[in-house]
Amino acid sequence: MYGKAAICLSFVILFLVSCSIYVGTVDFRSYFFPLLQSPTVTRSLCATGRPLRVYMYDLPRRFHVGMMDRWSSSEGAAPLTAENFPPWPSNSGIKRQHSVEYWLMASLLHGGDVVEGREAVRVSDPETAEAFFVPFFSSLSFNTHGHNMTDPETEVDRRLQVELLEFLQKSKYYQRSGGRDHVIPMTHPNAFRFLRQELNASLLIVVDFGRYPTNVSSLSKDVVAPYVHVVDSFTDDDPLDPYESRNTLLFFRGNTVRKDQGKIRVKLAKMLSGIDDVHYEKSVATPKNIIMSTEGMRSSKFCLHPAGDTPSSCRLFDAIVSHCVPVIVSDNIELPYEDEIDYTEFSIFFSMKEALEPGYLLNQLRQFPKDRWLEMWNRLKNVSHHFEFQYPPKKEDAVNMLWRQVKHKLPGVQLALHRSRRLKIPDWWQRRR
Repeated sequence: MYGKAAICLSFVILFLVSCSIYVGTVDFRSYFFPLLQSPTVTRSLCATGRPLRVYMYDLPRRFHVGMMDRWSSSEGAAPLTAENFPPWPSNSGIKRQHSVEYWLMASLLHGGDVVEGREAVRVSDPETAEAFFVPFFSSLSFNTHGHNMTDPETEVDRRLQVELLEFLQKSKYYQRSGGRDHVIPMTHPNAFRFLRQELNASLLIVVDFGRYPTNVSSLSKDVVAPYVHVVDSFTDDDPLDPYESRNTLLFFRGNTVRKDQGKIRVKLAKMLSGIDDVHYEKSVATPKNIIMSTEGMRSSKFCLHPAGDTPSSCRLFDAIVSHCVPVIVSDNIELPYEDEIDYTEFSIFFSMKEALEPGYLLNQLRQFPKDRWLEMWNRLKNVSHHFEFQYPPKKEDAVNMLWRQVKHKLPGVQLALHRSRRLKIPDWWQRRR
């Protein structure tokens, strides 16, 4: 009796399996021959692992290295290559903090024998490009030609912006995408200030959004870059007791007279000045003062980063490469690579309201556990290479991190481009309230 039941049950199971295979609900190969399955195909740029293909426009030198020195300004000189690309001036001082544009251009000129670790490579054929880099040093142009914003030299900056816009509008590749796949650095708050509205569709490289209206720049469209640090990196930070070797609890050295949210610096000065284990000093960026800031950060447990004229400043990245735990007081700050890096692992955040509450900030820092501080210190040492701008570029350094961020934005660029081609009315999403 049991034998007949077993035979019947076997026939039923065999019948059900046969039907399932026939109608396609069971993939026989997936159980017994998994290697015969077709691989999953993905169209995501970010998932391929290959370098981003970037076409760099060949602009006259006056748009970039011509602003750096007389030798570089010769328009009749040989084409720029990795061999003749001028080094960033060692005496540039505070201008260095806005030099992201220079390092991005340098990375594309650098050929190199090894592609491993490179997030972007230059292509000579624009038809094969996935993104287009515009090598206009807009921040350096402001610092060189129009820093006072009222002198006659400002006209040079404005004229360069006009010429560049005219050049781009004649480019069939700019026209093809409406500029959406064009990468344009604007890291100084006043970079491209005359005509930036005309480039609002492009992928901008910015340090924050403090002086950009939302219809020009936004977190969804653009890439947040770190400032280029101006203090030297702390490369031999290996004391026996890192916590005890740093005698100052909290360090700040910088300009205390700022606009907008930066007005908090004056208020913090009144609260923090004169306290034994706190160094809060008004200062301007001179070569001597930069050296003193370097020493101060390296001997401090925490480095204060209040908002400036805009929500961010170079001071944060000086603190990171000094392995001084950043204390960030800025309600509207946005941070670089935040889809890949969790800043709470090595930074402490206070709202402006919390920071101005008498005694609150210092009490929190004094009660901060030593073992937690050591974890943050170690994490700073592990992430600081992501904030290094250098030539030639290295794997996972700031330039390669930025190109990877550009790559992350390109699916959104393609979405916007494809939608724009089929819409018959103004984009209805922009009209929603």
